[in-house]
Amino acid sequence: MIHFVGAGSGAPDLITVRGARLLAEADVVIWAGSLVNPELLSYCKEGCEIHDSARLTLEEVIDIIKKAEAEGKTTVRLHTGDSSIYGAVREQFDELDKLGFAYDVTPGVSSFCGAAATLKTEYTLPGVSQTVIITRAAGKTPVPERESIASLAAHGATMVLFLSTSLTEQLQEELLRGGYGADTPAAVVYKATWPDERIFRCTVGTLHETVSGNGLTKTSLIIVGHCMGEEYLRSLLYHPHFTTEFRNAK
Repeated sequence: MIHFVGAGSGAPDLITVRGARLLAEADVVIWAGSLVNPELLSYCKEGCEIHDSARLTLEEVIDIIKKAEAEGKTTVRLHTGDSSIYGAVREQFDELDKLGFAYDVTPGVSSFCGAAATLKTEYTLPGVSQTVIITRAAGKTPVPERESIASLAAHGATMVLFLSTSLTEQLQEELLRGGYGADTPAAVVYKATWPDERIFRCTVGTLHETVSGNGLTKTSLIIVGHCMGEEYLRSLLYHPHFTTEFRNAK
């Protein structure tokens, strides 16, 4: 059996209870060593066979799984954050389907959730933004033209950018061209929820200067939007003059 497990946003105790249990039971662990906190490997039992997928191709990962399945072993494929976001898991699922191998997926706490916690920010504020756009800037991996940063910026929604810290000069230009004002609040969170996390608050107009000035090149999330501003509307959910299924207006 193969278990895909989201490792969580960084801190080893932010893995789910199920994820930690599966990791402790695994005979073989294939982990994203360039991104996952190595402290999570402390959950592994003695004698567990551990492979760093940062050094492997898809084909090599599948070969390790095939060997484990032939030997009747349990495999955990440990991905950073939640594997559904930039996890490159679909291609693995497809290969396992071809082989007829059973697998399941345990979700994890994505780093974009960890960043919000670190910033003490609510991405969806009444009167400000009810939409969160999760995306990345175009770099070595292309992005469909219809999903260009400028076109997404036109919505004025909260935007969370993965894998974009080394592209901030172009990113800043696209954000401004798309419609965010230069004074729109922004933040860069380096290694959210890790022991060495760092927060850099800035604006869209100072984003590139902030990132380059602090030597940030990877393992950082960029958050853009007025959800980090001061103005918003009170939620109706807890308003005394608003009737809900459970409470009448006063």
